[in-house]
Amino acid sequence: MSEIVLKIPCVQYAEQIMAYRREFLESGSEFDGCSGLRKFESAEAWLTSIRQKNDPAVCPKEHAVSTQYLAVREADNRLIGMIDLRHHIDHPALSMFGGHIGYSVRPDERRKGYAKEMLRQCLDRARERGLYWVMVSCGKENTGSEKTILANGGVFQREVFVPEENETVKVFWIELK
Repeated sequence: MSEIVLKIPCVQYAEQIMAYRREFLESGSEFDGCSGLRKFESAEAWLTSIRQKNDPAVCPKEHAVSTQYLAVREADNRLIGMIDLRHHIDHPALSMFGGHIGYSVRPDERRKGYAKEMLRQCLDRARERGLYWVMVSCGKENTGSEKTILANGGVFQREVFVPEENETVKVFWIELK
């Protein structure tokens, strides 16, 4: 696995962001940790939306204040994944099954250790924000994501059935020491 760095999304990555979106749509993959990228037709509109979510003064009430990151491979500046750090989970869905962090990796870059490293780096960012514990979840059948969470100190708490998704989710807590 090549080194990756978490970066705040910017217009420099607009083409790559939209290519990422296309790949997820074409593969039928879930847009976890992408701050609603699925519904945006332009990178610029998405960038505006994530800036709003990052600002408590203008964050829409139905969302938690969050910081979106792009996971970029340093060797070739390629967008590998996305990860979203929610500053709190004082929200019905987030506190039950969504959690503080959501993430995804490009379909052709999976199973290379990127998700594990993305989560590790994001946990450092959560620690810097003053969080002591973070909740992270994954689909019950998503063994790759479960292994990523466990490798980063996740402790299984419970399973929750999410009717809207018709899916059972595993909920983990990670202590930030």
